[in-house]
Amino acid sequence: MPALRGPLRGIALKVMSVVVFIAMSALIKSTSQHVPAGEAVFFRSLFAMPVIVVWLILRAELATGLRTVNPMGHVWRGVVGTCAMGLGFAGLAYLPLPEVTAIGYAAPLLTVIFAAMFLGEEVRIFRISAVALGMAGVMIVLWPRLTIVQGEALGHAEALGAMLVLGGAVFAALAQVFVRKLVTTEKTPAIVFWFSLTATLLSFVTLPFGWVIPSATEAAVLIFAGLLGGIGQILLTSSYREADASVIAPFDYASMLFALAFGYFFFDEVPTLTMLAGAALIITAGILIIWRERRLGLERARQRKAMTP
Repeated sequence: MPALRGPLRGIALKVMSVVVFIAMSALIKSTSQHVPAGEAVFFRSLFAMPVIVVWLILRAELATGLRTVNPMGHVWRGVVGTCAMGLGFAGLAYLPLPEVTAIGYAAPLLTVIFAAMFLGEEVRIFRISAVALGMAGVMIVLWPRLTIVQGEALGHAEALGAMLVLGGAVFAALAQVFVRKLVTTEKTPAIVFWFSLTATLLSFVTLPFGWVIPSATEAAVLIFAGLLGGIGQILLTSSYREADASVIAPFDYASMLFALAFGYFFFDEVPTLTMLAGAALIITAGILIIWRERRLGLERARQRKAMTP
């Protein structure tokens, strides 16, 4: 039983991070009809930083969090990551929270494709098939939004929202590619800290597109969303310290359960069967890829052990 403590604690931290990030998205969504997405990115990033800095100080890792040997790598990761965040926040104004969550699941599928394209990672038929299955699920979720009756203002808005969220998933996948390159030279605290700082600064680029003065309630909600973003990042990072990625990664998909609950109770959003069917395909594909990665990892470990004299 003692040996299970680490993995179980990692799973618990992962699930807690999922809940916190969905709560953060719900808070952002509650202000999205009035507060522009770029302004939401500013609050989300700025108020996550004190939480992250305090965490690094308590772990005696602040110096590590500030030290970097690849500053331009952080800049590019910040650019694509900020685009992903901004597009995702913008989509929350048009689509139900569970639908945004489901489309966002395209990111890890696209990461497989981009890793093969830009990092030269080998992708075999199993993963290609799983990605194809997942993208079919994405199209099932998107299709009702893209086959709208011409002239319906609501339908056009929902189609725009679907494209924004899908664009966010594309940038999120690209961000993961940059992170995979950064981890070869940078420590995790540095990646976390510099992304928050870069996203805060980049959010000012959206100032010409219109920021608003939020009400006291909106400001409090956005500040709380930022604090939750920092807490979620800490929980997520800590979960990977406790257990292997292949063990806890499938629990990402628990976010659908919480998105359904938050959407129903706070926004009166009832999911359609089409959305649930598409989400089920995407989740299945994601879990298949994680399972395959774990099998390959175990196989490589056995090979290394066999070669050790």
